[in-house]
This record gives sequence, C-alpha cells and structure tokens, in this order.
Amino acid sequence: MTVTAEDGGRAAARAAARPWDVLLIGGASGVGKSSLAYPLARRHGVPVLEVDDIVCALKAVTTPSQQPELFFWDTDPDAFRLPPEAIMRQGIALAEALQPALEAVIGNHLETDMPLVIEGDFLLPALAARAGFAGIPAAGRVKALFVVESDAAAVVGNYLAREPGEGEQSLRAEVSMAWVGWLREEAARVGVPVIEARPWADGIARAEAALAGRAG
Repeated sequence: MTVTAEDGGRAAARAAARPWDVLLIGGASGVGKSSLAYPLARRHGVPVLEVDDIVCALKAVTTPSQQPELFFWDTDPDAFRLPPEAIMRQGIALAEALQPALEAVIGNHLETDMPLVIEGDFLLPALAARAGFAGIPAAGRVKALFVVESDAAAVVGNYLAREPGEGEQSLRAEVSMAWVGWLREEAARVGVPVIEARPWADGIARAEAALAGRAG
C-alpha cells in the first residue's frame, strides 16, 4: 500500500484534532457505547479494541483457579439469580481483575505512539486517572469518556434491538442502571467526563466537547 503526501496530511490533521492518543469509552452494558465509539474512531482514523476481546483472550490462557473473577459467570450456576446490585459488584470485581491487562495494552500503545480507542463495559474511571501505564508516563495522552443512559426502558429497547430472541431483559437493564449510578459517582470522584447516550444525533459533538473540557 502506497501512502501519499495527501494521506499523510490527512493523518496529521486527524492527530492534531484529537487531544488523546488512547481513548477509553466505557459505560454499562446496553447504553450504546459502540454506537459512539466506532463513529468517533472512524472520524479520527483510529482502530477500536473491545474489552470483551481481552476477556476472551485471557480466558483462553488462564483457568478458573487462576482468574476466578473472569470465570465467575461460567462456574457459578446461581450467578444470574443474584440481585442487580450484587451482579453489578461482581462486574466491578471482573473489571478490577482486567486492570493489569488493560494497563499493558495502553502502555504498549503509548510507547509505540499508535493511537487506539478501547471500548467496553469493564473500564473503570480510575484507570484513566493513572499517572502512567506499564512504566510509560500518561502525560495527558490517555483520556476517558463514560456513556450513561437515564431511562431503563431505553436500555431494555437497546437489548431487544441487539438480541431480539433473548426474551426478558428487565434484569439486565436493572443491572445496567445500577452500574450507571455507580459510574456517575466514580467518574465525578476522579474527574472523568460523563455524557448521556441520547440524543444520538449530536453524540459525537457532545463527546468531543466533553473530551476537550467544554460544556457539550
């Protein structure tokens, strides 16, 4: 593939337009993170890594005894009978177990100067507040944005649109709403921006404004 001067100019312009090298886009399941992450990544010419892919990779090379949090939903037959708050807390435990892997990925992209968007449920606001990743100083190059949805009915609708054969989705929506409440508090604590998923039409503009520190 031949890269022309014009291609290089476009890449330089995109890099100048984004105030980050690694962008974390997190939020509860079913709120519409992917609907924001992929268009935003395309706008900046940056690839997307889904946290679910990291989970799959780690499960392929570890065991339940080594990483019990990663395998919790596979090994506990009563897991989905837990109340929403308890399921949400287990999700936080899984997210914490993923932190070393995420730190290594982020550090690698900072070291190689290869921009990346990481998207997924199991991103914690505190991750973006770290001073460095795998020995590489963050130096303002890592940003995060958390997407929330205030209407449980909208989350149910998102699940049904994505998985029409899955039947009742109210419990999953309750878990997502518990996660949304926790994320709002945690993001405020560490100073990471949060935006509402809707309205979709101006989601990219609101995301860019939030990442630039402007009211959106």
